[in-house]
Amino acid sequence: MLNLVQLKVLAAVARHGSVTEAARELHYSQPSVSHHLARLEAATGARLVQRAGRGIRLTPEGRLLADRAAEIAGRVDAAAEELAAQVGLRAGRVRLAANASALSTLVPRAAASLARAHPGLELSLFDRHPVEALDMLRRGELEVALVFQHAGAPLEEHGFRFRHLADDPIHLISRRPDDSLSGHRDSPWIGGCDRCRAELAAVCAEAGFRPRIASSSDDMVVVQSLVAAGLGVAILPGLALEAHRAPGTHATALPGVHRRIHAATYGDPPDPPAVAAVLAALAQATAPGRNGP
Repeated sequence: MLNLVQLKVLAAVARHGSVTEAARELHYSQPSVSHHLARLEAATGARLVQRAGRGIRLTPEGRLLADRAAEIAGRVDAAAEELAAQVGLRAGRVRLAANASALSTLVPRAAASLARAHPGLELSLFDRHPVEALDMLRRGELEVALVFQHAGAPLEEHGFRFRHLADDPIHLISRRPDDSLSGHRDSPWIGGCDRCRAELAAVCAEAGFRPRIASSSDDMVVVQSLVAAGLGVAILPGLALEAHRAPGTHATALPGVHRRIHAATYGDPPDPPAVAAVLAALAQATAPGRNGP
């Protein structure tokens, strides 16, 4: 039996002539696109794609099915758009989780624009670390999770679709203006969760030393208060500094160091109209020229 998701994958491959570009359009991983193509070939009993140099091309059978797939997918998308327009997003609920820094900065901006555009849409918010948020998303307890990706740390892709929203610069937090990492080789450091400590270790390793972690907190207010009290130095992302700035501290941006912020959904496209509206509001809230990342 033909599957709509697999047909959309084939249509995307036909449009781009590339698994990589099709994956980018659909917010899938490349292995996921290849998997869908293989399942579609198994379902039809026909070879649909073949390698051509470093890329791929459709067979005559693949081209025939891709043309029909584009037509079918287009009709389904049109029906969804007509239904959304008919309903007008007058009702509905989207559950979203994010960590404290995102939940206190970019999420309220997105929520405000969403409320103006769709006043009947209810947005329920949860303060969760990215790992917890993705677990909730997988279990069906959320529709959207805002997560950040540490430098060099891969995102779990199986079943998830990620939309990159912004890059959030990392800052050194200390009591001295225009400070540098290298000046704190022997200083006590304030660390956070295991992943945050791994990020801190990687950043300091680039500067040629290993940080001595004397205190630990994931709370951006606590971290800055400890720095202001002279109990150590720390690193924090820009969103945390937008949410709260403690007097007596200075933030120095670390060149080339940032976190990537993504909106994650789970399952096959397309997104329901209410979820799509939330994603659009998040993209608007993080667009260049806005406050924040």
